[in-house]
Amino acid sequence: MRTLGMLAVVGGLFTSGMALAQAPAPLPRPAAPALDKAGDVPDSQKLERSTQALGGMREALRQVLEKVEEARRTKDVVKLNCANEKLTQIKGLLRISEQADVALQEAVSKSEAAPGEHEFTKVMIAQQKVGQLRSEAEECIGQLAFRTDENLFVEVEEPDNLPGGDPTRPPPPPDLIVRPPPASPVD
Repeated sequence: MRTLGMLAVVGGLFTSGMALAQAPAPLPRPAAPALDKAGDVPDSQKLERSTQALGGMREALRQVLEKVEEARRTKDVVKLNCANEKLTQIKGLLRISEQADVALQEAVSKSEAAPGEHEFTKVMIAQQKVGQLRSEAEECIGQLAFRTDENLFVEVEEPDNLPGGDPTRPPPPPDLIVRPPPASPVD
């Protein structure tokens, strides 16, 4: 048995052949609380809950944006791509929710029950999805997640029946022997 020395895995050297953007399998999450049926929620509470949901979604957007900036600062492309994907999805859901909130306010002011319930449901579903995306952004891992202890030693056993030499440096080709042409032609 021969010890080749100390191995220090730094940054992305270990991950050069891997393309991991997220943890392999997220941990099971507790079941999301059931949505209240929109018809059972009074209009004043719909407006209040919608406003609170938008505030929570904006906070989640801010937190994921911080993750993106952190990944940019550390120049961790894998983590940046993962967090950026979540950020883009949150922005889209927030835009839809803001439009739904405006439509909800219009429906409540006109005392239209069905459109108001629909818009309220859209905001509540988006709120749940944004919460899930924020959790997924927290789980984004990058290249630096593969750092190990600098005191790591690796022992390698070489089989006895291996051919010698370095396979990356083959021996030079043999010299070519060139015979001179005959001095007189034979007929």
